[in-house]
Amino acid sequence: MADTGKIAKNLERFAQAVAAHDRENPTHTAYGIGLAHFDMERLGLEEGEEILPGITIHGDGGVTGNFRVLCDGEHDEELTEAEEQAVEAIATQSIPVFSPGRGPFEDQ
Repeated sequence: MADTGKIAKNLERFAQAVAAHDRENPTHTAYGIGLAHFDMERLGLEEGEEILPGITIHGDGGVTGNFRVLCDGEHDEELTEAEEQAVEAIATQSIPVFSPGRGPFEDQ
């Protein structure tokens, strides 16, 4: 069993992260916390265990010492849209390419 102080601090951080997520993303619903498997074992938590009302623990391949708020929304929509626009802009532009001749200081 993990130290109750460690668990209490982590629960507080989890609650703060979920609250911040919900405040910043009102259209997304948080459902869980993603933890590295090592951290789950270290804290004595089980996959699917409900740690906060409506929030369960999920193991993932993330970096140990970090956790992620899991939700039903797509956070990379804007980034993906920007990438698609950049690809379109580059694909529709034509850039003339030429090979310059020798300069005046090069050996002939």
